[in-house]
Parts: sequence; structure tokens; C-alpha cells
Amino acid sequence: MVSPFWQRCRALLAASLPNRCLLCHQTIPAPQRGICASCLGSSIYQTDVCLGCGKPLTLAADYCGSCLAHQPIKVIAPSSYHSMLGPLIPAIKYQAQFAALPALTSALVVRIQYLLGAGLLELPQVILPVPLHPQRLAHRGYNQAWLIAQRLAQQLQLPLDDQLLLRVSNTPAQAQLSGKQRRQNLAGAFALARPSPYQRIALVDDVVTTGSTVNEIARLLRASAPSIQVWCLARAEAPKLATL
Repeated sequence: MVSPFWQRCRALLAASLPNRCLLCHQTIPAPQRGICASCLGSSIYQTDVCLGCGKPLTLAADYCGSCLAHQPIKVIAPSSYHSMLGPLIPAIKYQAQFAALPALTSALVVRIQYLLGAGLLELPQVILPVPLHPQRLAHRGYNQAWLIAQRLAQQLQLPLDDQLLLRVSNTPAQAQLSGKQRRQNLAGAFALARPSPYQRIALVDDVVTTGSTVNEIARLLRASAPSIQVWCLARAEAPKLATL
């Protein structure tokens, strides 16, 4: 969630700055903000990608051949973290630069709707934002995953539950850790405030890299939720990234 103070600051800042693309710096015609149509169109996925590992696919499918065997958690994102959009994600997360958030979230909605129309995805019962530890939330003033989830809930008309998941361990930042270190870092970091009543869940985060965070949360939810997917603004693909 975001504090009223940050909401006011964001509104004042948005009203005082010229509306220019964060990537090419050209003026953007209203009502679009943050990223121009040209930069956004050239940065999002141009083909179908495997929802398990992110590899490009020649035909529309949910998994590539390698991922089909074990069917990892589906990760839905409009773009690669290694595209031009990648640097905008940390700016949202760490610097409260929210100008790109509407365009990126809308691109994610378009991707979700495309996959729904192709029969490769089923809408969840609820959206769950990945929580921050209370100390980190107090320090940062907002949870970027909650901001994304709120927009998705509004645009897709889905319920948002920000009370079920708890971050009970204030672990060190993940950015500089290896995959193994991330898994160790997050062991026991999350808990459920109550038994989950949901069978189909979409976890929302800003970015998925190794998938350690969503795997740890999925471990808590799998007993009651056989269908778990992840929605994020961008995902990192890498060789041998076959399970998330």
C-alpha cells in the first residue's frame, strides 16, 4: 500500500512536470504518460514466450518443450527485464518514480487479456501483492507491488487481498544475491495471516528474476490453491532458467 503523503507528492509532481517519454524524452500527447507508444511498442515482447522460462516461441503455447515436462509457475509479463523498460522498474521500486507505472501496468493488462483470449490463461479469483516487511514499508513509504496490484484489480475488475500474506522476516535486499543465496535469504520470510480461501491466485510483483520470492510464497499457498500464477511488469530470462 502507499501512504497518503506519497499519494499527494506523486500528484503534485505529476502536475508540475512536462509529459515527456522517460526513454526517448520526446513529448507525449495526452492522455498517455510516462512512455511514448513508440518506445513501449518496441520494448514489449514481439512474439509469444514460454510462461515458464521466458524463451521465445514460434507458436502460441503456455510452455516450451523443456518446461512442459514439469510445468513451473506461469509468469505473465509484457516485457523482458533486459529490454529498455528494465531500468524503469528499479526507479519505481527504490526512487518513487511512478511516471512509467500506468503504461507498464496497462501493457501487462493487454498481455493478460491476450493470453486469456488464446486460452492459455485462466483469470484468478483474487490478486495478492507480494508484501513488504512493516519496517521496510515504513522506511520506503509505499509497496510497489501493491501499487501495481491496485491498478490491475481496477482494470480487470478483480478483488485484491492485501491482508492474507505477511512478510515476517526483514531480510536483506535480494539484488546482489545469487539464486542460492536468494532462496536461503527468503526461507521462512513469509506467512499467512489466516488460512487461504482461494483456489486460483495471481501473485503480483514488480519483477521476476530467479523466482525465489514467488516460489517461497507459493509453498505456503499450494495446499489450498492448485492454480498459482505470477503477474509482473518484467521478467528476467537467462540460460538454464527453466524453473521459477
